[in-house]
Amino acid sequence: MAAAELQIARIVADEIKARPDQVASALELLDGGATVPFVARYRKEATGGLDDGQLRTLAERVTYLRELEARRTAITESITTQGKMTDELSGKIAAVTTKSELEDLYLPYKPKRRTRAMIARENGLQPLADAIFENRSADPEKLAEAYVNENVADTRAALDGARDILSEQFAENAELVGRLRQYMRDNAVLYAKVVDGKEEAGAKFSDYFAHSEKFATAPGHRVLAMLRGWNEEVLTVAIEADRDDPAPVKPAQRMIARFFDIGAEGKADEFLMQVAGWCWRVKLSTSLSLDLMREMRERAEDEAIHVFARNLKDLLLAAPAGSRVTLGLDPGIRTGVKVAAVDGTGKLLDTATIYPFQPRNDVQGAMAVLKALIARHKVSLIAIGNGTASRETEKLVADVLKAVPEPKPMKVVVSEAGASVYSASETAAKEFPELDVSLRGAVSIARRLQDPLAELVKIEPKSIGVGQYQHDVDQFKLSRSLDAVVEDAVNGVGVDLNTASVPLLARVSGLGPSLAESIVIHRDANGAFKSRKELLKVARLGPRAFEQCAGFLRIRDGAEPLDSSAVHPEAYDVAKKIVAACGRDLRALMGDSAALKAVDPRAFVDERFGLPTVRDILSELEKPGRDPRPEFKTASFADGIDVISDLKPGMVLEGTVTNVAAFGAFVDIGVHQDGLVHVSQLADRFVKDPHEIVKAGDVVKVRVVDVDVKRKRIGLSMRKDDGAPPARGPRNNDRPRNNDRGGKQQSPGAFGAALADAMRRK
Repeated sequence: MAAAELQIARIVADEIKARPDQVASALELLDGGATVPFVARYRKEATGGLDDGQLRTLAERVTYLRELEARRTAITESITTQGKMTDELSGKIAAVTTKSELEDLYLPYKPKRRTRAMIARENGLQPLADAIFENRSADPEKLAEAYVNENVADTRAALDGARDILSEQFAENAELVGRLRQYMRDNAVLYAKVVDGKEEAGAKFSDYFAHSEKFATAPGHRVLAMLRGWNEEVLTVAIEADRDDPAPVKPAQRMIARFFDIGAEGKADEFLMQVAGWCWRVKLSTSLSLDLMREMRERAEDEAIHVFARNLKDLLLAAPAGSRVTLGLDPGIRTGVKVAAVDGTGKLLDTATIYPFQPRNDVQGAMAVLKALIARHKVSLIAIGNGTASRETEKLVADVLKAVPEPKPMKVVVSEAGASVYSASETAAKEFPELDVSLRGAVSIARRLQDPLAELVKIEPKSIGVGQYQHDVDQFKLSRSLDAVVEDAVNGVGVDLNTASVPLLARVSGLGPSLAESIVIHRDANGAFKSRKELLKVARLGPRAFEQCAGFLRIRDGAEPLDSSAVHPEAYDVAKKIVAACGRDLRALMGDSAALKAVDPRAFVDERFGLPTVRDILSELEKPGRDPRPEFKTASFADGIDVISDLKPGMVLEGTVTNVAAFGAFVDIGVHQDGLVHVSQLADRFVKDPHEIVKAGDVVKVRVVDVDVKRKRIGLSMRKDDGAPPARGPRNNDRPRNNDRGGKQQSPGAFGAALADAMRRK
């Protein structure tokens, strides 16, 4: 491994609390085409047991450090070509660890447009600048007299030229710029102000019409709200470190003066102090403010992407209701309620459209259709989308169930976020070419109750609606992060090879859309796979892809029992040695916890498979094909609480957490607008991160604290006391706005936490 790669391995190892050799081994595997799930699960010996989180961080940091190294090489070549490289400069370039530090060093040597300092040098004023800087007892006016010529009109012009040269030299000193940047980070204030005349049009940003807070501690959701107001030309946004400092000489100017030993002994010092002020005002304050603005945006975007990714993971890994016949209902009023029945594998059985609401009001006809579908297909579950007319549809279903004999189906309200996106997608068109677009949504709603992961992978993650400000962040970074979440979720759960759709298979380690489609084509032509080895008969699926994917694909009731487990085919011999040592049949031994716990894993370690792999095999034999997702449960909405006007402060209701943000959690309580449990209301103690308490999909008990019917805002609490916020509660203006989401409007309540449009679904 090259010296640069070794250094990168050392840096990353320190950051993820691992050894350099672990990082180097992981890099070799990832660079060779292995996926993170595969390396995390099946190459523990090579990496020393690095988990998927560490591997994701490793991959991201290595990308940054390799880009830094490439830029370092390019800058070194550029300065060397100019003939300006010195041993000291070379050492500084080799030592920097960030791109900003590297660019600071390169600034004096970077090709640039013709500057005022260049013109001054062309006019012969460099010696004057040097003389003033080096001789602090001299009089700059008298020194300047010797430099008046046809290009320099008078001493004032000469001194202006010297000022331009010196200020450029000050501004290009990498060490000084680094100190000033840190000073800005520590002391800068973020200011927002409304643009004159935009008060009414930008009312949704009213919290920021005259707003200021420390740059270093500004929460990401507020930053993104202000930046959106800036982009919509409602707000002006600035970062300044000395706006409120009344002293004529600002702190940054004093820092520059101290750096260059500028005192107050003579006229040269007085001139240089003016140059320091000029340098700060004209050059450095603007450029550093822009640097911090970019840094602040990146920090806020990273926070928003992290929140989105965490919520998406919780939603994907939500409990599946299981392989039961399900009736999916996509509620609607004028266009009717779309109904689709699917069997336990998600195969479409039947469809219908009923019109129980205005203008037809065919309640009896609608009930008759639902009763017939339930009886005909022996329906076990009824999934009701949570959009428009959801509660009305739920009431209709409840009335139907009263007339249905035991065992009665269970009705569940399901998030329909993204269902309309799926309905019009190419995936849906391929699955149901003859089915009306409106009915495809009902199919999706039914399937996402059976298995949320299998159905949600068909939808662009950004359309699922569990993020904040998702359209304001770097879309490439967002997509990369969400794709990683989906990949980890799919491979963490495992995929049934004989029932999985192309979109689900495409997320399996080592496959992708092309091979996933080939697998389905082969399955349709030849019938169900009987063993994992048959994957090698799939067109274009070679040994490398097989190695990556095989362990994550399951075959139920196949000829080889291990094919239903997460044991990789490469380790079947080890598993069979364990079975032989137990003197049992493999099928009988699988699931026998007592017998397997008596096995000493060290007895089966060999030159290829170490202790981590053997322990994993024993765990898998103990619980073959185990699903890491929780047990299925659902919230029960209160009868008679159907719209926001039915709510009263003090009511205790059950609901489902639909989204978790930095400032609290949104909860669906069945009234078409989600209520907000602000972070200060999540527990009877100070809560820094709402994810400590709840996650998307959790069923929770909440108390109604505040209801604003006009603005459709609901304030909720999970505190057991009277709801008074604990010490260190949030700022009153902790109000992110205008989040982009799909489906229902979410509402934050009237206790001034976060506004409804901060998390609005579109």
